[in-house]
Amino acid sequence: MSTANPSILNYEHTDWLKAIDFYKEDLTILQKRLAEVSFKNTSKEAMAGVEHFQNQFIIQRNNLDELRHYINEHIQHFVQDITKHEDYVVPAIADEHARRKDEFESLEKVMADLRHEFNDFLAKWM
Repeated sequence: MSTANPSILNYEHTDWLKAIDFYKEDLTILQKRLAEVSFKNTSKEAMAGVEHFQNQFIIQRNNLDELRHYINEHIQHFVQDITKHEDYVVPAIADEHARRKDEFESLEKVMADLRHEFNDFLAKWM
């Protein structure tokens, strides 16, 4: 990506940050459901699953926080660049944006897979 439309990039930044907020809320809801499972099921197998998902929720919450930080840094670079170059995105910023987009899309896939795995776990233990 050598040049990019600043309006589209700005829209993507907003979209990414809103999605991260959504995923963090979703993790809170999933954590509450996990607490229900652990309260109702005390078998070793169920507890192993509970521990697995507790760990995954912590890891993904950290990944979301880290990605938010990187996106916010990218937004600062983007704003500085747009101010300096008057609505032209230099290749370095466009490439940084592409990397953040890839990271975001990867995290979206991880979150979807985790939710699917967790729903299978809930179906078994609820």
